[in-house]
Amino acid sequence: MELKLRPFKLKLKHTFTISRKSHDIQPTLIVELSNNGFVGYGEATSNSYYGISVDSMMNDIMLVEPLIKSISKLIQPEDFWKLLKEQLNHNMFALCALDIAYNDLYSKTKGLKLFEYWNLIPNNNPQTDYTIGIDSLDKMISKMLEKFWPIYKIKLGTKDDIKIIKELRKHTNAIFRVDANCSWEVDETIKNAKALKELGVEFIEQPMKADFWDGHKEVYSKSVLPIIADESCQVEEDVLKCYNYFHGVNVKLVKCGGLTSAKRMLEQAKTLQMKTMVGCMTESSVGISSIAHLLPLLDYVDMDGALLLSEDIAEGVKINDGIIEYSNLKGIGVTLL
Repeated sequence: MELKLRPFKLKLKHTFTISRKSHDIQPTLIVELSNNGFVGYGEATSNSYYGISVDSMMNDIMLVEPLIKSISKLIQPEDFWKLLKEQLNHNMFALCALDIAYNDLYSKTKGLKLFEYWNLIPNNNPQTDYTIGIDSLDKMISKMLEKFWPIYKIKLGTKDDIKIIKELRKHTNAIFRVDANCSWEVDETIKNAKALKELGVEFIEQPMKADFWDGHKEVYSKSVLPIIADESCQVEEDVLKCYNYFHGVNVKLVKCGGLTSAKRMLEQAKTLQMKTMVGCMTESSVGISSIAHLLPLLDYVDMDGALLLSEDIAEGVKINDGIIEYSNLKGIGVTLL
């Protein structure tokens, strides 16, 4: 099996701001794995919050290149993930890019789309939201009106969070979801939940710091809105940790090491009767298209990353008015431009 690494800098349409940072450019890494004429593509973005750069991903992947090249006969994706996990346990983002590429490659060799290989039936897929980052109120309204959408995810973490939602609500009847990115405290979350519910908010994502478990427990028992874990749910063992502390989990492929582990996390959450969600990290259509194959396992999805770019580097799933349409291609269904 052969390996190629392609770093890119993805330019965003608008400056994207959450409670802890702003950026206009999203560095990302595309991984290509090839075997016997088949090529699989994977992706992982850099992320300063988790201490991951494109260079660190490339350096760690090059360390396992001999192991990858030694695989002449394809093994099951689960075995590939386990094999590389031993070497890349410190860099799940790098593992994610490789895992997506391998799942793409493997399902292509079977002549199947990835969800077909998994025996999933996409007949009741959720719609994706569209994210509005923190900005001046006028600009947040402008961004929303620029993209009429059935569901908006609103980034919060300011002194005027409720005011923002009240003003946005004047311009649309769409469903709102709120992501505070760890910026609130217990009483603030409980109080905000009451106001947000009256404003048509569906749930609150990660209102408090990831390791504030006593706070999460209190909010879980008192909030009038569902609370979805994000930063508190990074890898597989975190799902059980979040049980009875959150109403659901938002699984990010880069944080858990790719599609193989994400699928297991979602299946575990469903057995615990927790709400299931997958989120994105402003990837290109490579990463976004891989998420689409998990849709039959989800209650909610946030896969608008490629829609936030001024120019994509790939073609894959199409998204119109929140509805996701699969590519006709096999595997995860992408091609690089």
